[in-house]
Amino acid sequence: MKPQYVLPFERPIVELEEQLSKLEGQPNPTPATLDAIRNVRVEIAKLKREIFENLNPWETVQVARHQDRPQARDYIELVCDEFIELHGDRAFGDDRAINVGFAKIDGHKVLLVGQHKGRNLQERNECLYGCAHPEGYRKALQKMELAAKFKLPIVCLIDTPGAYPGIGAEERGQAYTIAVNLRNMSMLPVPIVCIVIGEGGSGGALGLGIGDYVGILQFAYYSVISPEGCAGILWKSVKFADKAAQALKFTGRDLLKFGIVDEVIAEPLGAAHRDHRAMASTLKMTILRNLTSLATLSSEQLLERRYQKFRNIGDFEETLIANGAAQAN
Repeated sequence: MKPQYVLPFERPIVELEEQLSKLEGQPNPTPATLDAIRNVRVEIAKLKREIFENLNPWETVQVARHQDRPQARDYIELVCDEFIELHGDRAFGDDRAINVGFAKIDGHKVLLVGQHKGRNLQERNECLYGCAHPEGYRKALQKMELAAKFKLPIVCLIDTPGAYPGIGAEERGQAYTIAVNLRNMSMLPVPIVCIVIGEGGSGGALGLGIGDYVGILQFAYYSVISPEGCAGILWKSVKFADKAAQALKFTGRDLLKFGIVDEVIAEPLGAAHRDHRAMASTLKMTILRNLTSLATLSSEQLLERRYQKFRNIGDFEETLIANGAAQAN
């Protein structure tokens, strides 16, 4: 699949693909032409591997935000055999940035929660580019609690630059609602699989990220703040976003080393935006593998493992102060 939008570091690949297209379009190709086609295909695969295996953190952010990258609704269509969407938070409205519904994946009945940014301008305005309001997080939690009532596992697909920061969202309790999600998701007695499929921005992502398994796609990121936000605070200019991205250590490789994610899920050669179906197939296998594994655990085991998982993130040490009491640093 040729992307409609080309990132700067992808241009050499696109040039070779255009060359390949011309060669393949020749009528009655000669043996020399066929050899040239094979050589160009090999060169394209080699170039994709070299470029995408050596992306810096800022380039990874650009891939995570790619306009052609598959989003939650794309995965719902490609991964789920059935999907029945549920709407509204029974208090304010229906936030289109978060899609929730009962789904069936190869015979596994689940509740699927996905953050969606939108494909065209109208859809992006409806979804606010994946930035959910409090009603979106309330909707998600209410449906997750419903799933727990019927003993259905939960799958969360995370893709947001952050929760919506507007005045209305703050007035309706944005921070409080996300905090309630964190608390209540930690206590749901059913398996929860969370996967960052694109951007994992701050509390907006964490509000759906408390799970027994937390995975991240190879060219996604998961961070306390966006690179632009960090650059604005530390260097007073978004021009230093690439420097901030380097400092934040938010790529899959770093997160796996820190124990924040359980797995970095490989993307197709050239990243997910070049092959939606291949990425969906890998994502589906990852979801099914973890649902099968978690199904063997009791509710008590799930809750204890989940507690320990998040309790053990981060390092701290204790030192003794003058009065003999222990102080954590």
